Amino acid sequence: MTQSGFHGQAFKDLLHLQDTPSSLITRSMRGVEVTATETRDDNPVPGLCGAIAPEDAYLVSLKLRDYPDCEYWEHGKCVAKPNIRAGTTYLYDMKCDPRFVIEKPFHSVHFYVPALALNGVAERFGARRVGQLDCQFGNGFDDAAVHHIGAALLQGLRRPSEANQLFVDHMMLALTAHVARAYGGLRNAEPVYRGLAPWQMKRACERLQSDLSGKFTLQEIAAELGLSVSHFSRAFRASVGLPPHQWLLRQRVDTAKQLMTVRGLSLAEIAISAGFANQSHFTRVFSALVGVSPAAWRREAQGAAESPALSDLEGG
Repeated sequence: MTQSGFHGQAFKDLLHLQDTPSSLITRSMRGVEVTATETRDDNPVPGLCGAIAPEDAYLVSLKLRDYPDCEYWEHGKCVAKPNIRAGTTYLYDMKCDPRFVIEKPFHSVHFYVPALALNGVAERFGARRVGQLDCQFGNGFDDAAVHHIGAALLQGLRRPSEANQLFVDHMMLALTAHVARAYGGLRNAEPVYRGLAPWQMKRACERLQSDLSGKFTLQEIAAELGLSVSHFSRAFRASVGLPPHQWLLRQRVDTAKQLMTVRGLSLAEIAISAGFANQSHFTRVFSALVGVSPAAWRREAQGAAESPALSDLEGG
């Protein structure tokens, strides 16, 4: 069985979508793709969806819309007709040719998780290989972790140009580890990670700051330090109190603050120089972290710089 890297065009063909949906992609510790794809169709083409080429992988599907009486097929026959509720999670084994009769509007976020990625997590814990996941065809799970991760990735799926690859890697790693534990029987205690060595911390920060747009992946940075992705991510957090993607966001904001003290630069120019995709992206992130918009912060900072000191007012 080959690994398909199931995303984008594959979902368009599977669900007979008009347009190719956007996907976020990361590479697992085993080097295989783990992906997230949002699929939505308010006026779908009725009928049985396309077939999935069998492979040792799973689709973890977070439903964002109710879909009553969903006719679900495996191995060429109907096996269940569940009433799907928005907010629930379903697991589909791609070895079983999971298919659906499409006859109503639908909306979901699907995570493609190969077995190789799950076994990479088990290897990191020194545990046995993850066996068959507990898919329970036709039965949904109220899974708060999948719901949180799916909601966190929606903005990136809808604005892929603004997606921070470090954040995508972080969330996909969390999703893979959660699926291995919750549905694959992984029960080993998680190892305790110490912080990075001083030279590792220096190298990691230099690499992150060298490209504020965040195009480097966790895998690339971890490899430079001779660490696994998960070890690097957790050791970095132990060192600075933040995961790499959040630390980088704060570096972007600090850079933007410095640039906003320079007269003549527009907010759009500052946004790009500080690693943001555009001015809108800059405004959203800055406002969330600082509590005021960039324009308001700039006015206040420039006003403070122009105000004479009290001693100047009193004379000297």
